[in-house]
Amino acid sequence: MDLHLKNLFGRFQEQFGSGPGLGPGSGTCLMKVEGVFPNFIKCIYKGSAALYRTEPWKRLRPGHLFGIRVGKDSDWSSKKQPFPCVQFIGGDGGDVGFHMFRSESDAKKMTGSRETIRTPNVELLRVTYELEALMFPSNKRMIKSLSLEASGTDRFPVIDVARCMSSGELRFRNPTLEELRFVYAFMRAISLVHPLLQEDKNGASKWSRLMYFETFIETVDVQWPPEMAKGHDLVAVTVSHPPGQAYEEKAFSTASSTTTKYAEPPREEVFVDVRVNSNCVYRQCTLCEKEVHGDQSQCCALCRAVVYCSSLCQKQHWKETHKSMCGLYKAMMEREEELVMKIFLFPCSADQPCKWLDSLGIHQKGMWRRKCGCNAHYPFGLLPVKGGLWDSWGGLGDEEFPRDSPFHNHVRDGISSPILLSGWSEYYNLRSLQLSSPVADILSHPFTVYYILTSLNISSKNLLLKGKEVILHFLGPEGELDWMPAFAEIGHLLNGSGNIHIVMVGPEVPTNLSGTTSGISSRVRVNLVRGNYQDEATYLPSPHIIVALNCGMESYSAWGGALELIKSRGVPAFFTEQSEILCANAKQVLRGAGLHITHPVTPNPFRSPVKTYCLSNNLPSYSNGFVLGVNT
Repeated sequence: MDLHLKNLFGRFQEQFGSGPGLGPGSGTCLMKVEGVFPNFIKCIYKGSAALYRTEPWKRLRPGHLFGIRVGKDSDWSSKKQPFPCVQFIGGDGGDVGFHMFRSESDAKKMTGSRETIRTPNVELLRVTYELEALMFPSNKRMIKSLSLEASGTDRFPVIDVARCMSSGELRFRNPTLEELRFVYAFMRAISLVHPLLQEDKNGASKWSRLMYFETFIETVDVQWPPEMAKGHDLVAVTVSHPPGQAYEEKAFSTASSTTTKYAEPPREEVFVDVRVNSNCVYRQCTLCEKEVHGDQSQCCALCRAVVYCSSLCQKQHWKETHKSMCGLYKAMMEREEELVMKIFLFPCSADQPCKWLDSLGIHQKGMWRRKCGCNAHYPFGLLPVKGGLWDSWGGLGDEEFPRDSPFHNHVRDGISSPILLSGWSEYYNLRSLQLSSPVADILSHPFTVYYILTSLNISSKNLLLKGKEVILHFLGPEGELDWMPAFAEIGHLLNGSGNIHIVMVGPEVPTNLSGTTSGISSRVRVNLVRGNYQDEATYLPSPHIIVALNCGMESYSAWGGALELIKSRGVPAFFTEQSEILCANAKQVLRGAGLHITHPVTPNPFRSPVKTYCLSNNLPSYSNGFVLGVNT
């Protein structure tokens, strides 16, 4: 009998909750929202699952209120933020989810010590993670028909807007399309920033069970999915705790945010000896740069990002710099899952390039010879070439490399126009390539250029649509000098509309190739020029756009002359970096040169899917992983 009652009570708790919350689901369904599209709903569920994975309920309680600002007030139909105050519920039991309020005052009225207080005439939007078994049939059918992503193993978000009437009765409605956009932006932003909250041990009452946090404000750039964009791909989302915080400029910044300082308290557990789980033979100590065997290296116990040779170096580095950056690194490590491209069927981790290439049967073959150090004795651009396109791609199978042929059936109303791609999946499908093909690793370079020209820069896109030529200055080419067959593919993507003139300028261009022109396709030609950009730019045709891939912009001294020229000319310039920490460095260098970042850091949909690591940290790196721009 006791066991039966225990099971019955357990089912009751699952269905009706205990603690903060407003009870069971209301029966709303996103398919009933006016103007909604299936892909829109998929994006909402994907964002919800990403938030669920970060487990905010481990630390956050209903008493922790957050201020939220998505874009400008004028972006919303009411000319104000729809739900600018948010609380997480479920950390102490009951419904797991979050509530969004019209004001901080409403949030405080409805937040009791143990329960959510039903306050008359207060409206809130709630997102509740419900077990699939307890959901209404309409939501179950939607989940199955759209193959929606689960949050955790068996939970899905239910989104509704609730209002408590004066009688105490609750009334529910579906959210509007605009309200769903606001929810999506919040979920994406809070997933990135809530791990950065720092506990304030001095601010808590001696007897309080509630964890207190230091005041916090952070802005991140959220990329709208195509189904949600309204003329802009990005929106700035500001999260503050408690609500109403104002900015105070600090020393460090995340890769895609307004500058804010993060600091970990120097707790003793920071210095626990945590061994690095790595396949690399050698790693490099962040502080002393000593090489240490991978099995003998250790890392910070909090962020697990930074590698050391000993606890002595770890403690010293903590005092010198890492204390202020640890929270930032931790957040970057937690975003690793979102950067992984899961569509590919080949190994997408390359700690040891030679072994990775060998596993694919392309080591020491064709263009892949630039993907490891075995041919470093050949200058860039001078790898011996033999055979045709098949040899260039390392002898891959017939359905594993792109043919030198145009795309068919891409003419609209009798007019040809450039083919606009959203990502690798669309391209592989267009070329009928097998997802076991690794060509995206090399194609990332020309496709990032094409993506910038056709998606990130309006002026160059318009020139191509009008059938005109775009002149692009490509700074600092290295491996690209041996990957010209891959650059020919963007000529086919132009689809008979416009031309691209690429001028590659850099000190790695071989002397005997400097001044040469290569017509790698009927619509793409490449000029090679040896030298520093600031010294050679006067003699080059004026560019419409400037691009530098994997630029490694770590110091002003290396880039100062080029950046001064870019600033004086006012030409749109885009840079890619391999990791978020390199983006943070690049932002500081660009700002130091007086350049305003007009295209904030965003993940590049045409980044290489192959993950690599730096010798001195565990932060994942992807070739052309992130894009930022100036003068755009």
